[in-house]
Amino acid sequence: MQLKKSLLALLFGGLGIGITEFVMMGLLEEIALDLAIDIPTAGHLIAAYAVGVVIGAPLLVVIAGKYPPKRILIGLMLLFTIFNAFTAFAPSYGSLLISRVLAGLPHGAFFGVGSVVASRLARPGKEAQAISIMFAGLTIANLIGVPLGTYIGHHFMWRYSFAIVVLVGIITLLALKFWMPDMPAKQAASVKTQLRFFKRRDAWLIVGMIAIGTGGLFSWYSYISPLMTKVAGFSEASMTYILMLAGLGMFFGNLLGGRLADLVSPAKASIMLLIAMVVALIIQHYVAIYPVPTLVMTFILGGTSFALGAPIQMLMINTAKGSEMLAASVSQASFNIGNALGAFLGGLPIAMGYGYASPEWVGAAMAGGGALFALAFILYQKRNTRLAVEPHATEATAPPFEQQVTDIMAAAEEPEPVC
Repeated sequence: MQLKKSLLALLFGGLGIGITEFVMMGLLEEIALDLAIDIPTAGHLIAAYAVGVVIGAPLLVVIAGKYPPKRILIGLMLLFTIFNAFTAFAPSYGSLLISRVLAGLPHGAFFGVGSVVASRLARPGKEAQAISIMFAGLTIANLIGVPLGTYIGHHFMWRYSFAIVVLVGIITLLALKFWMPDMPAKQAASVKTQLRFFKRRDAWLIVGMIAIGTGGLFSWYSYISPLMTKVAGFSEASMTYILMLAGLGMFFGNLLGGRLADLVSPAKASIMLLIAMVVALIIQHYVAIYPVPTLVMTFILGGTSFALGAPIQMLMINTAKGSEMLAASVSQASFNIGNALGAFLGGLPIAMGYGYASPEWVGAAMAGGGALFALAFILYQKRNTRLAVEPHATEATAPPFEQQVTDIMAAAEEPEPVC
């Protein structure tokens, strides 16, 4: 599909968000040394960002839902840029921790609003591909931005890495200002109407699918460094290139996921990709000691995991009519819950002494759980469709109970014939 400037503005936003989310994983040692803390304590900065995403995603969308999308996106990116500037200049661990929570607040809301905007800008039948353009920013971040930010942090100062994030935020603000068309507000102004989304059973099935299923990605990706250096035998200096390989897989997988969702439906695409992730994680476990097959599976796993982005967003948007922006932002919050769960559960078998390839079994189990949630969602939708159709099929033979009562009352009121 032709790349519109408006979608390019959303891509820039995804790029900045992707860098600030993932670059922290490669800078923990430098931050710990600079602030005189240990690495596990520095690791709390990753969790702090995820907490900000989970809190801010639904909250900011509900608050800003009545405003036009362009205004919301500019406001969210302005907050994102300011809070990342706080991160770059934070003088202490406490202030840095707070800045990471604040920086995470606009993350899910931006992707939620941006997903709806991208689908409205797309031609009919190309909605998921348009959303994948926005998520391409995340993949480019993992391909170029995160390795570059990690290199700068290693060789110069970690604060410069977040200065780059601020620069990308400013570029995004300008792109949104000049390239994003004015669109009328479509989100329901009533908070009560928006929150009805959480009463839907199918919405919670999608949340479960994302939070559990995408945990499979983070069970693997959180421990990719020791897997490659201690099991596959690569040097630590080669990790930058290995991460770029994973990012390249994410880039192509993201585009493939958008096309697949438009081709077969978001729900079917999601379950297919989750099953593919299960298979890929199991294969990675068994080939981890072989360098070349491990590199091949790194590319495949990156592609499979990020191919889920566009189908999941479309699934949420299609399910939550009237609360599309809230639903799409909730999917981002769920993704970060998967981030936390995958990293935590994936670390348990390592702590128990099963080795650095053991998280792949945890990831496969989580991806399989996500596939079961996706299957439950499909069956639930089919059941609702069948129940909606069946009453019409019997109208000719048996009128509804309310109609029968009305006919009886009407007959009773008719005057008796005069003999």
